[in-house]
Amino acid sequence: MPLLKRLGDRNEHAISEMYGQLADDMGLSADDRATLLASGRQYVFMNRIGWARTYLKKAGLVVSPSRGVLRITPRGLEVLAHPPEKLNVRFLKQYPEFVEFHTYKGPERAAEPGGAADPAEETPLETLERVQRELEASVAEDLLDRIKAATPAFFERLVIDLLLAMGYGGSREDAGKTIGRSGDGGLDGVINEDKLGLDVVYVQAKRWEGSVGRPVVQAFAGSLEGVRARKGVLITTSGFTAEAKDYIRNIEKKIVLIDGTLLAGLLIQHDVAVTLESSYSVKKVDLDYFDE
Repeated sequence: MPLLKRLGDRNEHAISEMYGQLADDMGLSADDRATLLASGRQYVFMNRIGWARTYLKKAGLVVSPSRGVLRITPRGLEVLAHPPEKLNVRFLKQYPEFVEFHTYKGPERAAEPGGAADPAEETPLETLERVQRELEASVAEDLLDRIKAATPAFFERLVIDLLLAMGYGGSREDAGKTIGRSGDGGLDGVINEDKLGLDVVYVQAKRWEGSVGRPVVQAFAGSLEGVRARKGVLITTSGFTAEAKDYIRNIEKKIVLIDGTLLAGLLIQHDVAVTLESSYSVKKVDLDYFDE
């Protein structure tokens, strides 16, 4: 709530300038402000403000018009006009966007049935797994924002790095020869499906504005003939329309659509453009050790 109140003037605020202001608003002492997380890498109060920003953005109460800048939304103003007793996760779960974020399962687990358990009924291991998913969702959002703001050359290199990390293309030199610039801020070409080059995959990657519709996907499918490819990967930083997704289900060629959310998830999964910040091990009693 202190963060939302600070944005109540409807102006844009740099989050870097708000740390000290919010610490004052909450009456934090010098010791409070100097307290570090267990990792020793960040101040506790700055970490809490960072998560408050993420949760409010995911619930649609604030937006980030540019990197590191926040502005309140009409929904956020409504909350300020009728403030709840506590602005917490339970309150934010009334917004579908927040629920989707809070139950994020990553690129491989997104299709699994079942929602998140009630935190009050979670086991400690379930809590750890849920928090890890939330961390991944936050990193994925930051990754996508940075990709959209980067240069076309950076985007091209990022896509090639991801494909190589996933086992496509053999070497970087091989990938560089077969996948080149398309002239419109993206990549266009063929890449080996495996290191032996037994099959090829046609790749097209562009930072489209807005959702990619069926005509683009249909044109991509037609272009596979020209490069003698039966498989294709179409990558965008935005999303695909329902018509585009339906189209690829009804054609003979195998085409995979990678939208911005899946792209960010794959980057995290294959350790591209991310680095390990912390690692925790969970141990249990070795029953074999006690078996006489």
